[in-house]
Amino acid sequence: INGKCFDWLLVSRRSCFRAGVRYYVRGIDSEGHAANFVETEQIVHYKGSKASFVQTRGSIPFFWSQRPNLKYKPKPQISKSVNHMDGFQRHFDSQIISYGKQMIVNLVNQKGSEKPLEQTFAKMVNSMANGMVRYVAFDFHKECSRMRWDRLQILMDQLAEQQDE
Repeated sequence: INGKCFDWLLVSRRSCFRAGVRYYVRGIDSEGHAANFVETEQIVHYKGSKASFVQTRGSIPFFWSQRPNLKYKPKPQISKSVNHMDGFQRHFDSQIISYGKQMIVNLVNQKGSEKPLEQTFAKMVNSMANGMVRYVAFDFHKECSRMRWDRLQILMDQLAEQQDE
């Protein structure tokens, strides 16, 4: 880039806890392990200096399921019989120990069948009241429908200050 040569490494590590295919494995377990959790690290090496950026992704970290049926997109079901906060807290305690400050970017629909997931997630982050965790919801499907990728700038603007940090 601009006549400069550097090494760029991209490494993804998939968790061995709660691996599964879409719709069959969702949410977290009692230890706080999120389903389909993946850590992706970008490493840049230039003239002896190194920089790293880590991004994680996984299922929304509370107890819920989405059992496959004949519908294209089965309705998510949030468990009513468990204390979500125990596993939720374990999940973010582990994240903070491993990675430090957390910026949660929730891209699920904020209407329709996914609305309860977004509302519960936001409520749980607020209840946790941890200054190391910030939550941003961005309705990706609504904002970027019909190939309006330029609308991602709205999200980037929301995250700019934390990204600079």
